[in-house]
Amino acid sequence: MDETTAYRVKLDAFEGPLDLLLFLIRRNQVDIYDIPIAEITQQYLDMLDLMKTLNLDIAGEFLVMAATLTHIKSKMLLPSPSESEEEEGEDPRKELVDRLLEYERFKEAARSLEDRDILERDVFVRPLVQNGEEEELELSLFDLIDAMQAILRKSSEELLHEITLERISIEEKITDILDTLGASGGEVDFTSLFQGVPTKELIILTFLAVLELIKMRMVKVYQRRAFQPIRLRRV
Repeated sequence: MDETTAYRVKLDAFEGPLDLLLFLIRRNQVDIYDIPIAEITQQYLDMLDLMKTLNLDIAGEFLVMAATLTHIKSKMLLPSPSESEEEEGEDPRKELVDRLLEYERFKEAARSLEDRDILERDVFVRPLVQNGEEEELELSLFDLIDAMQAILRKSSEELLHEITLERISIEEKITDILDTLGASGGEVDFTSLFQGVPTKELIILTFLAVLELIKMRMVKVYQRRAFQPIRLRRV
């Protein structure tokens, strides 16, 4: 579909490679001081491939981080040194871990300073608790990409290749999503937007339309609790 190949979403308003690494570390529930570098590197590269498939405009820093991870992985695969050499040597992951920890501290400090202002403008906010209700969990771009990965995995390859549809623009898909939200009381499950979507191209187009709505601050995405379905709400 020409629309999906011509239309690109820039990531400037979202996250960078360190955010992606922290996301994968949290998702895998591993110790940041003992990162399983081979597994995380493969997941990082898989996520990068999907981001390219989704026509996300990947900054050069993502590719630099991919090279860094691959280099660390290759050093980790070298034969284990003797005990004396091991004492003198440094864990190849140490510099990366230090960067991740420093970045986490920076983000936490920035979040504390901007907490009041960010509630007014950030589309991925964690709203205040009201009327005794639980907080809504903050989501990142990578949470959405991870959910998209599962959607594409479930899609039938035969169906994706055999069916062709009339071309649909991003603008038309945005209108469709807003109409769906209007007919559903202003809120739907994220995955419901892709039910019955017969082609891979249209799945990608729908995802790009969701990202555009988020950038325009017309919708918010959230989870009520960890591991519960991702929800889409019209602002």
